[in-house]
Amino acid sequence: MTWRELRSRQFWSAILAELLGTLLLVSAVLGTSVPGPDEAPVGPLYPAVALGAVIIALGHCFGEISGAQVNPAVTLSLLATRKLDVLRALVYVSAQCLGACLGTLALYLALPLKTTADHFVNKVPIELNAAQALGIEMLCTFEMVFTIFSVEEQRRRESPEPGNLAIGLAHTAGVLIGARFSGASMNPARSLGPAIITGFWENHWVYWIGPVLGALLAGVSHEFFFARSASRQKLVACLTCKDIEIVETASMTGSSLSTVTQNAMKAKQANKQDNN
Repeated sequence: MTWRELRSRQFWSAILAELLGTLLLVSAVLGTSVPGPDEAPVGPLYPAVALGAVIIALGHCFGEISGAQVNPAVTLSLLATRKLDVLRALVYVSAQCLGACLGTLALYLALPLKTTADHFVNKVPIELNAAQALGIEMLCTFEMVFTIFSVEEQRRRESPEPGNLAIGLAHTAGVLIGARFSGASMNPARSLGPAIITGFWENHWVYWIGPVLGALLAGVSHEFFFARSASRQKLVACLTCKDIEIVETASMTGSSLSTVTQNAMKAKQANKQDNN
């Protein structure tokens, strides 16, 4: 990332999109988790439907601005697969965590009974231990992030499939699968906001390590084993911090790596001459 990009309006628009998107996501999920007056605790259906719906909406609103990642686990998976640079990833994660805290605080202030804020927090059920909840978080996040990477690959091929709908349904499925066992956070920011507001930190590490590990496994397995451009050279390029786009182009077009590299160098030189 260059200094010029840091001063650009597009960069700060993306940061604001991540903050606002995470705020809306967290407030929607937490709002549907709180029972009304004299109501029994809600099941996983309301939060699952709300999460899927808000993800679809955010994809349409902010998808072209920041990618509508709204999840530190997703951002770190993009960083691990070299689709995002380090500085942008760190700023995105900070904006997401701040948005989650603001969304939780806004909803907390609106509650008529502050004791109902206990429904905000992701907790490991009494009948399970932290390791089991960790495994559920990894599983649900893996399913969700793998869908995101698959949709993005189809978009690059100009597929007509409704990608935002698939991503939203993957989030809904994750909550329906894991809500009874771990709360199905799948998003460290969604767990961080309520933990800060309510002061409940028991087993909080589960909701960072589980989603992050699941997202990393999903991103790496898709990009280097299942994607059309997957190859041993691409994996080596990632591990050695080389240009992955050149390897992907060579794999997709069937050209030799040296030919694609030469063409890329010529294109860079032409751009420099045009700028001069």
